[in-house]
Amino acid sequence: MSKKVLITGGAGFIGSHLADDLLKEGYEVRALDCLSPQVHGEKRDRPNYLHKDVELIIGDIRDKEIVSLALQDVSIVFHLASMVGVGQSMYEIRKYTDVNNLGTAILMECLIDSSVEKLITASSMSIYGEGAYQDGFGTIHHNSKRYVSDLKNKKWELYNDGQELQPVPTSENKVPALSSVYALSKYDQERLSLITGEAYNIPTTALRFFNVYGTRQALSNPYTGVLAIFASRFINNKPPVIFEDGNQQRDFIHVSDVARACVLAMESEKANGEVFNIGSGKQYKISFVAQKLAHVMGKEIKPEISGEYRVGDIRHCFGDISKARKLLSFEPQKNFDDGLLELSQWLEHQIANDSIEKANQELSKRGLTI
Repeated sequence: MSKKVLITGGAGFIGSHLADDLLKEGYEVRALDCLSPQVHGEKRDRPNYLHKDVELIIGDIRDKEIVSLALQDVSIVFHLASMVGVGQSMYEIRKYTDVNNLGTAILMECLIDSSVEKLITASSMSIYGEGAYQDGFGTIHHNSKRYVSDLKNKKWELYNDGQELQPVPTSENKVPALSSVYALSKYDQERLSLITGEAYNIPTTALRFFNVYGTRQALSNPYTGVLAIFASRFINNKPPVIFEDGNQQRDFIHVSDVARACVLAMESEKANGEVFNIGSGKQYKISFVAQKLAHVMGKEIKPEISGEYRVGDIRHCFGDISKARKLLSFEPQKNFDDGLLELSQWLEHQIANDSIEKANQELSKRGLTI
């Protein structure tokens, strides 16, 4: 008899791809998802891309009765349910805390009385705040930060004793530096999961995802991943808006690699009680990414560089994935060019309600852009 897997947030971007992989491996898959209008539209219909063999329970992660129902006969849980977005989290503080923190707490309480054998929770690179940096003497700095006085003068990079620091790959050993409500909530999800798992002998793993991109991402959600936001603008023949000078660096990983990392964490005993960076191990400037996406989409539209800072944003962060390589035998397989081409082909058939200008206005009127 095959094991049953529950994916919270399982009708979403990452969850649906993970469901496909699990079904191929012979697992039964159940998804618990509230079908948030911000992600799935006002009608909240079952997504067409969600595999027909996925059992979908429409419900809120904060509803203990629904969560208990979803856990019946389940052996493995992937906890992906989350409100996502740095900017929005800075003014919808209660909602992010309620869904992400309280929702995880309710899931943990339900797990105590369940027969679940393993838990894998989605964390985020956002918990690091600024990534790791190196000075000219080779010293690594893990607690670097930027100051408002510098940002107001468009001094974007980080410095130590007047010397500009250079970004280097960030490992799991870096102490979290939580710079947004979203980051705080993701760290809370991670720690709640690991603490509960250890206390109740439920093998638990936290995966710190970097910037995930690919098909099925919500194009009409202005707080989703940066590539989906750029794609939404290009579909509507508008330039993507980039904060600061566009030279900030990020690690982009294809959703298929993320789904595979989830399966590897599920299957490996070496993952128990551990946290892992799940990224590509490469980094790209945001302005370069915008230009590259425009090219593959056939759009001659240059990004708009705002020269503004968004509260909660960091300058550079990209992953050291050596731990996942060593313990999980994880190796990213989709290179960036191929991933963007696949994305552009999917985008040809998509419609996006572009609301990024409205979202940026929300930030501006609250003083969250400098």
